[in-house]
Amino acid sequence: FLSLVAQFCCGFFVILILGNFWFLAVLYLLWLYLDWETPCTGGRRSQWVRNWTVWKYFREYFPIHLIKTSDLSPNHNYLLGFHPHGVLVAGAFGNFCTSSSFKNLFPGLTPYLHIMPIWFSCPFFREYIMSAGMVSASKESVSYVLDNKGGGHASVIVIGGAEESLNAHPGSLTLNILKRKGFIKMALKHGAHLVPVFSFGENELFKQVANPKGSRLRNVQEKLQKIMGFALPLFHARGVFQYSFGLIPYRQPIHTVVGSPIPVKQNLNPTTEEIEQLHALYLQKLRTLFEEHKRNYGIPEHKSLVFE
Repeated sequence: FLSLVAQFCCGFFVILILGNFWFLAVLYLLWLYLDWETPCTGGRRSQWVRNWTVWKYFREYFPIHLIKTSDLSPNHNYLLGFHPHGVLVAGAFGNFCTSSSFKNLFPGLTPYLHIMPIWFSCPFFREYIMSAGMVSASKESVSYVLDNKGGGHASVIVIGGAEESLNAHPGSLTLNILKRKGFIKMALKHGAHLVPVFSFGENELFKQVANPKGSRLRNVQEKLQKIMGFALPLFHARGVFQYSFGLIPYRQPIHTVVGSPIPVKQNLNPTTEEIEQLHALYLQKLRTLFEEHKRNYGIPEHKSLVFE
């Protein structure tokens, strides 16, 4: 969805350049130059955009639900680790980038969804995603959000990143997390409490072409992901008037469960051992969260998370 909107915005910009409105394109390029750092400094959210009626229908389509398991005090800053990435990241967008139930469940907290910096280089599209509450996933951006001395800020990071989308098959419970420890270091440096978040149903929205590790397709996808910075999963779902083939996601319920916070004491220079210890604790809490709630959302008893 984001990719389609981005392509439309880029196409519109090209039309401005080639048409009789090239001066508008020049003015926008000047604005882009002056505003380049905004995605790394908290963005520019618009409550009007977050309240668009279309997002209400978007959430109801699946539908998307946000489940609270513990209070999150607005006196602290938090780093929410979102799992899994899926193909669409629908749960993250629906719950943290629209006027969902987040504000009522966690009063006093402002969520910031961190996405790949490359999206903010797309003309016009960057304005749209910032207005929804998305900011860059760069270290500078995460630090800006978590450095709020008064608390009340929540950085939402899809830990598995683009690479994990290649595992987004229905029924898959594989998470790319064992080597991802940068978010742990950021939490320690800023004293941000860690909160595991698991979105049940995220991998059920599309059917992806078989791409087991070691296959020719997977090798090509991984090489392209390293070059471009984002993955290209080959997927399909339903059409507008039929359910056999199309790019519209299946109507599968998404339940995004927000776990209990892991208190983190600020440590400006954490050692490798301290990072490893907190990372291990986070994995333990994430697995516990999944095990406690999987029965409620159709996960067989014998299935568990697989960490890679």
